[in-house]
Amino acid sequence: MPRPAVNDLIAFLAVARAKSFTKAAAKLGVSQSALSHTIRGLEERLGLRLLTRTTRSVSPTEAGERLLLTIGPRLDEIETELVALSAFREKPAGSIRINAGEHAADAILWPGLEKLLPDYPDINVEIIVDYGLTDIVAERYDAGVRLGEQVAKDMIAVRIGPDMRMAVVGAPAYFERRPKPLTPQDLTDHNCINLRLPTYGGVYAWEFERDGHELKVRVDGQLIFNNIALRLNAALAGAGLAYLPEDVVQAHLAEGRLVRVLEDWCPAFPGYHLYYPSRRHASAAFVLVVDALRYRE
Repeated sequence: MPRPAVNDLIAFLAVARAKSFTKAAAKLGVSQSALSHTIRGLEERLGLRLLTRTTRSVSPTEAGERLLLTIGPRLDEIETELVALSAFREKPAGSIRINAGEHAADAILWPGLEKLLPDYPDINVEIIVDYGLTDIVAERYDAGVRLGEQVAKDMIAVRIGPDMRMAVVGAPAYFERRPKPLTPQDLTDHNCINLRLPTYGGVYAWEFERDGHELKVRVDGQLIFNNIALRLNAALAGAGLAYLPEDVVQAHLAEGRLVRVLEDWCPAFPGYHLYYPSRRHASAAFVLVVDALRYRE
């Protein structure tokens, strides 16, 4: 038996409840003849008469009454859910999942969301901190955050932060024991605090550039961490040199707790971008979050 179309069941439900083709047709926005044709087609496919028609009234048969009691509540639930879903486009509400590295989450995402969320209590944001190059589509994220030069060309990218610089720093106590490095190559003679990233398959090589000359140096040291806070604390304790985002160490440099070296080898580079696969059917909540995070000079 051919399966009835949902629209046919909706048409039957309207007629059975209104007990009138005229009223049901007006509610559905179709002609009476078209509605009558739809009901006849449904009855033919089911091989059952669903409605008893007289010149004065329309009423469900026994089979029609059973169908009405069965599908009525379910179609009502579907309609209610569709209305609720449409609200996601009309008002900022719903959940948004964002994948980002530790520094981006702390320096960019949270400051932007901290100002936004109190005014929109129906928006929920989940931030997953991850150093890997995650496939945000496969992992069901709404968006991810990467440095501008790392965003795939087929993604939509929105700049959410300024250009960045890295900084090589150490505590004054450390430099009482060791001379300051004058070139990146000098770092091989220092106790450096390393970073392990899954995207690099091991320990991260420190990156430098000056006068168009790019250089990567693999440094050695007693400590390897996989986050910023531990590397910063180790540097402050005099345990070695650390390679950290400039904004993370600025306050400590100003207070004299850290000393910067090789500054002329650390030029600016494109900062963080929020990226996602498509603008189609974006919820009002997502549009609002993107706009709140957008970088404005």
